[in-house]
Amino acid sequence: MIFIEGELSNVNINSKSGHMYFSLKDKNSVIRAVMFSWAVRNLRFRPEDGMKVIMRAQVTVYEPSGQYQLRVEDMQPDGVGVLAMQFEQLKKKLSAEGLFSEEHKKPIPAMPKTVGIITSPTGAAIRDIMDIIGRRFPCVDLVLAPVLVQGDGAPAQLIHAINL
Repeated sequence: MIFIEGELSNVNINSKSGHMYFSLKDKNSVIRAVMFSWAVRNLRFRPEDGMKVIMRAQVTVYEPSGQYQLRVEDMQPDGVGVLAMQFEQLKKKLSAEGLFSEEHKKPIPAMPKTVGIITSPTGAAIRDIMDIIGRRFPCVDLVLAPVLVQGDGAPAQLIHAINL
């Protein structure tokens, strides 16, 4: 059993099982985590993305993918995470520059014909996106802009793909 702290990300409570799936991250790393329904029911707060927490957990291996994960037994809030604060500061800065004003916004069609996706072509994210959109909106054409999503070359590739 270990105690670990970090910032919550991608928090998702499964409506059927009651299990909570999320990532725990800090400035340099990310690890996936699961908290089973019995432990979720014992929480005295509602975990949200960006929340800094302290957890008691075991490091386990998720056998289908062979990846390490945390199996969390207890979690306590520890304030707002640094990454969430940085995100809020960036939003305020961009808002002050007027980048969120109506004049910069473009209308989004109610039923788009084509959806562009900017992500790694080999990650789980693209498979999930394609599966879900394929089931929910089978008439939508998907266009993939393959990019690195982490590492030194990622920012330049992401910016280039957005500008396409």
